Parts: sequence; C-alpha cells; structure tokens
Amino acid sequence: MKLTIKEVAALFGADHITDETVINQVEFDSRKVQAGDLFVPLAGVRDGHDFIDAAAKNGAVAAFWSRDSQELPAGVTKIPVADPLAAMQQLAVYYKKKLAPKTVAITGSNGKTTTKDLTAAVLSQQFITYKTQGNYNNNIGMPYTILHMPDDCQLLVLEMGMDHAGELTELSVMGQPDAAAITIIGEAHIENLGSRAGIAAAKMEIVQGLATKGLLLVPADEPLLLPLLAGLSQQVTTFGIQQGDISATVIAESKERTVFEVAGKTFEIPVIGAYNVKNALIAYGFGKHFGLSDSQIAQGLATVQLTKNRTQWLTAKNGAQVLSDVYNANPTAMALVLDTFGKLQTSDGRKLAVLADMLELGPDSRQMHAAMAAHIDDSYDTVFLYGTEMTALLNALTEKDADLTVYHFDKPNKSALIQMIKAELGPADSILLKGSNGMGLSEVVEALTEE
Repeated sequence: MKLTIKEVAALFGADHITDETVINQVEFDSRKVQAGDLFVPLAGVRDGHDFIDAAAKNGAVAAFWSRDSQELPAGVTKIPVADPLAAMQQLAVYYKKKLAPKTVAITGSNGKTTTKDLTAAVLSQQFITYKTQGNYNNNIGMPYTILHMPDDCQLLVLEMGMDHAGELTELSVMGQPDAAAITIIGEAHIENLGSRAGIAAAKMEIVQGLATKGLLLVPADEPLLLPLLAGLSQQVTTFGIQQGDISATVIAESKERTVFEVAGKTFEIPVIGAYNVKNALIAYGFGKHFGLSDSQIAQGLATVQLTKNRTQWLTAKNGAQVLSDVYNANPTAMALVLDTFGKLQTSDGRKLAVLADMLELGPDSRQMHAAMAAHIDDSYDTVFLYGTEMTALLNALTEKDADLTVYHFDKPNKSALIQMIKAELGPADSILLKGSNGMGLSEVVEALTEE
C-alpha cells in the first residue's frame, strides 16, 4: 500500500505525526489485522474502539481514534478523527486519486455481482483489474474495496448497492466512476422506495459521481429510466436481447453455458439464462469503451469465475444436480430463473424447486409472491416453499395445478425442510434453490451437497 502513517495523519490535520512507516493495509475487523495495518474502529453492535488491544496484538501500527481519552497500546500511533467511518471514506477518496485507476461502477436490482464478475473478467484481459470482493458494496465495503486494490491497479470495478434513496449518490461521489451501468430495475427494497419508479430514480443516482463525458449503460427494455436520461451530459448506451444499441441474439442455452451473438460475433458465458446475457452485454459495453478487441472480450466472458451462490451448479451427495441462486431474490429475479430452469434440458429425472420468501417487498408482498405461480409450469414436478410470505404462492399453486406436489414450511422448520428435500430428491433429479439471503437457503444447499 502506497501510504505512510505521516501521509494519512496529515490528511486529517495531524501534522505533528512524522512517522514514515508504510501502512500495510486498512482493516476495521481487529481479527483480520496483520503486522503494519491501520485499524479503523467502527461503531456496530460493539464499539470498535474496544478492540484496540486485539488490533495491537495482531500488529496494528496506527488507528483512527475518535474517543476523547484513552491511551493506545505501545507501538500504535493515534490518528485523531471525528468519525472513523467518515475518515475511512475520505482516505479511500484520497487513495483512489493517488493511484488513479480507471473505474467502472455497477448497480441494479439484480445481477450486480454477476455483472461485476463478468466485467472484471473482460477488463483483466488488458488491464490490471481489481473488483469488489464478495458483497462489499455499501458505504463501508466500497471504501474498504478501494483501500485494498493493489498498488499497480489500472482498472477498478466497483459494485454499488443501496436500499434507500441517497445511498447511491454517496457511493458514486465517493467512487468517481469513468463508466457505469444499471443492470435492471426490479422490486428489491420497494418497501423503502415506494414503487419501481422510486427504485429507478434511486438507481439513477449513480450518475452523480460519473465523469461528465463518461459512459452510462442502461437496459433498453426499461421505460422507467427513459425520462431520467434526458439532459445527461454522459454518453448513454442501451443494451438488450434483440434491442438497444448493444443488441444480442441468444443462439443456444444449456446447463453449462449460454451462447449469443453481438454484431455478427459469437460469445459464450459459462452460466445459464438469457437474463445473464444482458449482464454479459454490460461487460461487453465496458470492454468496447476501454478499447478491448472482440477476441479479448470473448476470452474474458468464457473464462469468468462467478461469485459463490449466484446461479451456481453443484452436485448433491446423491448425485442430483443443484442450481444454487440463494444470495438474494426479488420477483423479477425469481421469475427469470424459474423460467430459465423450466426450459432447461436436463437428465431423465424430475425438476424440483425450493423457493423462500422474498424480503422487503412492502404491502404488495403477498401478491408478488403469488404471481410466481405463472412461472412454474408443468416441467416442475415438486416445489418446496419456505417462509410466511410463501403461503400466498402455496395458495396460488394449489388453485392452478392439482397435479403439482407442493410442500410448505415455516421459517423455524428449516431442518424439517431439509429432511423432506433429502427424502424426495432422487439421484437423477435437478433442483433449483432461490430466495432472499435472510432466509438462509445457503444452509439447505450445504446440507444437500456437503461431503
């Protein structure tokens, strides 16, 4: 890391600190601190200041400090700040300007992480690239990401999440992207934002820090964005399946890959679903914007390594095929994956689905859950529903198809859900799991697949 204690201290007016020790990394979790790190004591369930001894023991050489008193352990330089989180954010802005990588930002109601992975895979064909790790996409995770990019980073890929109006403005202004994309406008966090129009307006906050002549990629099939694009100084480019400035035609879909064509050139991604082609088009658009060739883009897309639990194929202990997409869920995303899984050519076994509650949908939640019945056709043999809100889908499926086997479990009964799935799932079957992260379906995936 190209920062010294003296340099960081001067940024916060502590010119009396003259220590030229080079900082190794910036950490806010004392358990992750290593020799030479700067410790940031954030406020949480516990006040991070309480963990300074642990941070010092692990090798911290400096710490942001907002308490009026308390001496720090020997060997740890105190850098006085008003607010450790705001200080970490300010330091991230400073560090990004110092390293000056080109930067892309990605937001949307669904597909952010997959698009981030695809984009980084493409841009790494030509640039030293660093991307948001895991789901570090909020006002803590994003500055942390910036402060962890390598010294020689040429291109930074930032995932930006939000659940309230104003959050993306803060992240975009902090990240100062050269190019940005909105993946899709869905229903995620509609409880906080009131409507899909409110969600669209909140997602458009990503332009607040976007370079004046920067690139903005938006879906061609989202009319809610159109009135919000008028008058922008940035270059707006649309993408879509057989529509938009960047238009794709899907050629083939299978369990292992999806093949598509753009402007006469063929590309493939190692993931199912035409909806993931839209995510790949964003990566394509970024690649073209930064001067990559079609062959470089194709190589990046074909070799991408996706983050765990995003449309990830696994094998159950008994040999059944498991499609895990359990990190998050909203009605648009759940409908897309149900449609895709239903069309998929699989083995001679049955198709099963495990669907858990979609959270933060507000007063129309039951209606949105019930609407998923339209996306469960006769290709499905058995459906497991998990959670209170899924009662609405249970009722809708019971009315729609008497031949479909449907089980419902309340949230406290996860162990019973797991046992029933294990009893029903045959070695030749394929099973889809989808639900909001807060429902913990990852535990069900682990129970089915663990050795």
